[in-house]
Amino acid sequence: MKVKTLVTGFSIITAIACALAGDTSFDGLGTDIGNLYRLSNAKSRSISPENFTGEKGKGAMSTDGPARHAARDLGQGWKVSPYVHIPGKQTFTLAEVEGPGCIQHIWLTPAPLDKTRWMILRFYWDDEAEPSVEVPLGDFFACGWARYCQINSLAVCVNPGSAFNSYWQMPFRKKARVTIENLDDAQITIYYQIDYTLTPVPDDAAYFHAQFRREDPLKQAGLYTILDGVKGKGHYVGTYMAWEVHSTGWWGEGEIKFYLDGDREFPTIAGTGTEDYFCGSYNFDSPGPDGKRRYTEFTGPYAGMPQVIRPDGLYDSQQRFGLYRWHITDPIRFDQDLKVTIQALGWMSGGRYLRLKDDVASVAYWYQTEPHGKFPPLPGKDELELK
Repeated sequence: MKVKTLVTGFSIITAIACALAGDTSFDGLGTDIGNLYRLSNAKSRSISPENFTGEKGKGAMSTDGPARHAARDLGQGWKVSPYVHIPGKQTFTLAEVEGPGCIQHIWLTPAPLDKTRWMILRFYWDDEAEPSVEVPLGDFFACGWARYCQINSLAVCVNPGSAFNSYWQMPFRKKARVTIENLDDAQITIYYQIDYTLTPVPDDAAYFHAQFRREDPLKQAGLYTILDGVKGKGHYVGTYMAWEVHSTGWWGEGEIKFYLDGDREFPTIAGTGTEDYFCGSYNFDSPGPDGKRRYTEFTGPYAGMPQVIRPDGLYDSQQRFGLYRWHITDPIRFDQDLKVTIQALGWMSGGRYLRLKDDVASVAYWYQTEPHGKFPPLPGKDELELK
């Protein structure tokens, strides 16, 4: 009798587990090499100048696109509308999608490349009036000096000749809207494609956010705020920094600090140095073929320093760096609030730290519940200019 009861109880538990497993279908999100074999009911869609709405069966229908002259002998369906022109001082809607769904990949290439600090990307989730993403185009893709640099990472790839790719997953429930503002007086050209899926979004899915900041020079010597004013529950997933040095010697002794859930004077997480946080060590320097030590560019899945702009004896008078760090396997989780700062420290005589007043810009990337706190005002055109 006792054995029978145990067997019956085990059978019930097994039946419940199987029923639950049977009711759980794959939503098509979070795909990787380990689950690509799984089928789902998610619907693949894509928005580009060849299909501004992403509607099924509505691609490549243009007859009056900007490349119609090149396609005049071939007609409709033959690359009539591969790009858009955006006049100066205008905002263009790259995509507007009714949800639920998730943006899974963004590819674009801008022209001219040297004006990407004046091309502002904004992402709006559901019906929010304030953007959850507000970042100059180049900086969003970890390429902040308006110059091409190759990046091979899991979250962002920048490929020859100036192809910007984002692989951040961006779920939305009601709506997604992506815009680009041209702050310059002159026209710009954008080729782009936004790949997304229409599928139910899990209840615990948070919204993607990215915020740009810049201080030139630092308002408080030795200290830069990457992110502040975040309220809600979420996790911090990445940092990009564009750093111009205004002194001689090593500039990266400063520590990054994460203030979590009520931390005030002291943080919960404190790093040990700037190059340490970006997963390097000892000034990022290594010997070259001639035996001399020098800054060494690198790009990897989770961290990199893809840009080192060296003085050229003419107009490139300041040494500049571009660095990224993705917290993909180690997100910084918070329940109530978050603040992120980094010190700017060099060296002075007597082995003492020197508080620097460099030109520092950053992009913070995180997921959180909505509503989010209001972003600080984006710097104006003159304040964004690289100088």
